[in-house]
Amino acid sequence: MPEVGTISSLDSADYDPIEHLNAIFSHPSTLSSVSKTSRALQRHQYELDAEIAQRVAEQITADGESVQRMQAAQADLAELFQKIESVRERAIHTEQTITEMTADIKRLDNTKRNLTLSMTALKRLQMLTTAYEQLRGLSSSRQYRECAQLLQAVIQLMGHFKSYRSIDQIATLSRNVSDVQRELLEQVCEDFEVTFAKGEVAQRRGMLADACLVMDALGDNARARLVTWYCNTQLREYRQVFRGNDEAGSLDNISRRYSWFKRMLKTYDDQHAAIFPTPWRVDEMLANAFCEGTRDDFKAILAKSIRRADGQSLDVNLLLSCLQESLDFEHSLERKLTNSSRMSIDTFTSNDEKVPPFAHAISEAFEPYLSVWVEAQEKQLSVMLPKYRQQPLKPPDEDFSPQMVMSSSTELYSFYRLTFAQCSKLSTGASLVELSKVFAKYLDNYAQQVLLYHISERPSGQTPSRFPSTEDTIIVLNTADYCFNTCTQLEERIKGRVEDSLKASVDLQSQEDAFMGVASAAIRGLVRMVEADLEPAWREMRNTGWSRLQGVNDQSPYVAELLQRVNARSRVILAMLHKQQYARAFCDNLVELLASTYTANIIQCRPISEVGAEQMLLDSYVLTKGFGELLTLSAPPGTAAPTGFVRRVQQTMGRLSPLLKTLQVRPSPPEALVQAYLIHVADKSEINFRKILDLKGVRKQDQGQLVELFVAHKSGPRNESLPQYSTFLTSLVVNTGTTTTTGNLASAQLHNLQGRFDPSIFGSAIMTAARDGVDRFGSPALGGGSAAGSRSVSPPPGIVIQNGDPGNTPAGNVNQNLRNIGKFFKRDLGGFGGRFGGHRGGEDGGK
Repeated sequence: MPEVGTISSLDSADYDPIEHLNAIFSHPSTLSSVSKTSRALQRHQYELDAEIAQRVAEQITADGESVQRMQAAQADLAELFQKIESVRERAIHTEQTITEMTADIKRLDNTKRNLTLSMTALKRLQMLTTAYEQLRGLSSSRQYRECAQLLQAVIQLMGHFKSYRSIDQIATLSRNVSDVQRELLEQVCEDFEVTFAKGEVAQRRGMLADACLVMDALGDNARARLVTWYCNTQLREYRQVFRGNDEAGSLDNISRRYSWFKRMLKTYDDQHAAIFPTPWRVDEMLANAFCEGTRDDFKAILAKSIRRADGQSLDVNLLLSCLQESLDFEHSLERKLTNSSRMSIDTFTSNDEKVPPFAHAISEAFEPYLSVWVEAQEKQLSVMLPKYRQQPLKPPDEDFSPQMVMSSSTELYSFYRLTFAQCSKLSTGASLVELSKVFAKYLDNYAQQVLLYHISERPSGQTPSRFPSTEDTIIVLNTADYCFNTCTQLEERIKGRVEDSLKASVDLQSQEDAFMGVASAAIRGLVRMVEADLEPAWREMRNTGWSRLQGVNDQSPYVAELLQRVNARSRVILAMLHKQQYARAFCDNLVELLASTYTANIIQCRPISEVGAEQMLLDSYVLTKGFGELLTLSAPPGTAAPTGFVRRVQQTMGRLSPLLKTLQVRPSPPEALVQAYLIHVADKSEINFRKILDLKGVRKQDQGQLVELFVAHKSGPRNESLPQYSTFLTSLVVNTGTTTTTGNLASAQLHNLQGRFDPSIFGSAIMTAARDGVDRFGSPALGGGSAAGSRSVSPPPGIVIQNGDPGNTPAGNVNQNLRNIGKFFKRDLGGFGGRFGGHRGGEDGGK
């Protein structure tokens, strides 16, 4: 039996004696130990009682000791409070004793301080009285230099007696000092008036200079009164001549105004500058007074010119001439009087500078009428664009260069740069915003009427239409890229100069997108040039008997010719593309078009046997490998193709694999063909399944059983997750004699296939893409008006689709579609060129 003392459950709060007894006597054989267990429990009980009694006794003893300690602590606190009170009383007594001891000393200190103040005040009063008497004597004898010194001393001494003005004698002295100051002010002003009236400035220049020292001592108000009188006196003749005479004050005689004031400044420098102290800056005050008066005169004259009864409008040339003369005059004042540097007007990159004091001092009057000037700039631009349209893309005496841009673009932006610089000097408000809108309008017109015009078909009467060459297209592409980058810089410069509240009104983003739309059109045009050379290879492919092939080879005969033609023309074009971004864009678009055209020709080759499909699949692998090396055609030997481009080629050409793998399966047994379709094509479309049957040449009467079997299998549990339609097959339309890829093949028919490039289609296709808003161009390779190409990407969102004749489309919709194409073109190329339009080369740019 276990010892009772070892059972820890006796100390438990939820102790259960029944459970404990059952544990001790768990078997009948243990009942013999009941007596032993009882004795053990009693012994344990006695021990617990003894321990409890001991603890109770200890607690009683501890309580008594605690009470004694508390009483001792209270007694100690009472004693401490008594000591603190005793210390406080002794401190108060000590303080009283010290105060009584130092009272006499404090009285003596106050007496000494008051005596010192009295002596100082008396001494200052004596000095003030003496200085006052001397000042009166010196003022009467006009000894201004000594007066200035004494006057400063008197004013300073008088300041010490402000608190004593309640004393009659001090108040009287204060009034006398004020009278002397007033008399000196009037006396100095009178001397200036008499001297200038008699023309004795040169003889009395020293006395007047000393008088200015007196005015300086009298304070700012006296100085301002004298300077104002001087300015009014000097400008009195100017106001009489140019305000009282309509002819002299007209805008035609603006140069006479500025010449008169320049002579006035020369007179000041030669005769009057020595009179006035340099810190007074009297020449600047005189110039400010002249500018304010002249500005008010011009405002009145311009307002009167606008309200002329004869109906004649304000002469823009005269306005600009007056404005330029005013700016030059302000510039001369800045150089002469402030020595501040002039802001740059020749480039967009002007540094932010502090506004000079004479900036817009006079030219501000012309700002409300700058709209007339802006209209003149718009008229000039409207004359320039037709001339640009008629100019050749490159000068006849200049050789082609891959970096060449149209000279008209640089001329246009030079004009913009000069116009912007002129306007920003005059206004950073609404006029500058209005000018930016004119810039935007003619950037749109330049993109549509000049750039797009040069890569579009141009009918020439009885002669064949002119179509762009490869060099022409490259030049237009470079120009569009240049315009895109410069347009971005122009927007940044305008926002850097315009007022903060108007920055949101400056937006050239849509113009940037329009130039990217032109760049996209140029890239697609280059792609079509390659496509035009490929018709013999496609014809050879279509003429092959794909339903009668008995075996497969490494590649079909047409493949080598196709790759040779693609590489030959692409090598020439890539050598002309000096930016890696555009080279990559060209190759991407070319691969997309070739894949789509290859698909179209596969369908034209029906019926296709299982061996023929296998051969086509092998051919697609060879073409994929060949297309993956397009970007390296113009690179040094041994250059590896960018990984990103190779991956894209494989993805693009890989869309054909499900179709060709399905065509390799025989229609018998039918379950094999159905299962192959569900595995490779992997959709539930009955229409798409019928397309496969048409391509294999299965007769219509034999298709019913296969379709029924397809319907049964596609409903099985294994195929529940398949999509309803396959994107690739759904885009193919297979009809008798006609094959169309959605958005790519418009009306290509086999009996109309031609082997030559039709230039009349090329230009109209590009213009139609911009007008109709479709991200494609008609293919010249498959006959008149046919399109056999492929979208490089899906059509950009937001493109406007016009109904009716595209030639009647408003220009605004053409521009909008160009912008949408440009936006999509930038987004499509954003992954491999950094910021689009930037200069990045090398392999990394193509990844």
